[in-house]
Amino acid sequence: MAEPVWIVGVGMTRFGRHTDRGVPDLTAEAVREALADAGLEQRHVQAAFFGNTTQGALEGQLMVGGQIALRAMGFERIPVFNVENACATGATALHLAVAQIRSGAADIALAVGVEKMNVADRGRAMAVFEGAYDVSDPAGLSATLTALGGEVDNSGAGKRSVFMDIYAAMARAHMNRFGTTQRQIAAVAAKNHRHAEHNDRAHHRTPLTVEEILAARALSYPLTVPMCAPITDGAAAAVVCGERGLRRLSGTGRSVRVLACVIGTGVERPLDALDRHVVRLLAERAYEEAGAGPRDVDVAEVHDATAFAEIQLTELLGLCDPGTGGEAAEKGDTTLGGRLPVNPSGGLESKGHPLGATGLGQVYELVRQLRGDAGARQVPGARTALAENCGGFHGGEEAVAAITILGV
Repeated sequence: MAEPVWIVGVGMTRFGRHTDRGVPDLTAEAVREALADAGLEQRHVQAAFFGNTTQGALEGQLMVGGQIALRAMGFERIPVFNVENACATGATALHLAVAQIRSGAADIALAVGVEKMNVADRGRAMAVFEGAYDVSDPAGLSATLTALGGEVDNSGAGKRSVFMDIYAAMARAHMNRFGTTQRQIAAVAAKNHRHAEHNDRAHHRTPLTVEEILAARALSYPLTVPMCAPITDGAAAAVVCGERGLRRLSGTGRSVRVLACVIGTGVERPLDALDRHVVRLLAERAYEEAGAGPRDVDVAEVHDATAFAEIQLTELLGLCDPGTGGEAAEKGDTTLGGRLPVNPSGGLESKGHPLGATGLGQVYELVRQLRGDAGARQVPGARTALAENCGGFHGGEEAVAAITILGV
């Protein structure tokens, strides 16, 4: 059996636009909060995993970003590993930190993710997303999207990243197959904007109604702007340790156990074979590793880069039956106070989506939920929590997915 690992400290900046701050500054804020939360000092950390996806493209810092950001706040001598795994970068940094502990190579490790995506030229930030699919085969991407969602006239749609077209095609495929409606997608977005009203670290905190979301500026059908994650800056961090590291802490009452931490890529499959989707296959592994099942999950944070994504992910994770995710959201099953609250933080649509920090931002929220520290968005009695973080696009689905299950 794998050595037990705990998350003992978490930290997170406000997610939003930080026009006057850089990567080292955002990193330092999140890391210092995580260390203080754990009751540890920098000298206790034996390895660090630094997640970032855009600094090379936007600033020209193509290498050693983690060494530079962490040295700026006083880290020396320890190994620093730079991590990039598209929008799943934050969860990947955590996965590697957990593996470092389980291997015995360290007693205490740090995972941190950070992005500074709001730059003077917004077009450069949008262009970053062009590198998250097979750039050698743009015709193949176009053919896959047409096969998924059919031919659609988007000539009147607003500026957007290519991933809004990708998610829109997946949404149309789901609508055609299961009868999911644009209104149900809007219901997810309204729920998440409502949740974020209670999150003082969220990018957007203004609640919106279903009608307001449907009437907002159109992107690629069926998506409108409030259904989609914004361009966000921010950082999040987690300190993890094993049993030896845990003994260094003055108290363990706030430690959260890592029950499962798995990452995977897809398989060759027909586009409609959702039973072989990367998230479905990975969920089976995660539940087996955790010794739990979907019915044991009390609260979840999933990768809702668009509101539609939340619908499909709740189905693939087994949190609701195939084809029923939209209906569940519309009925209120996934809202705070519902059967299974999903994205109480506000999700990527409202909390924000600083790519390399997103997965660790999910973990920050769930650790607070399991500790009972989430305030107005607290899920009563939460004891088991699931985070799903994914990124890129390949073969008709996300190129990489990561699932973390936590418990107390």
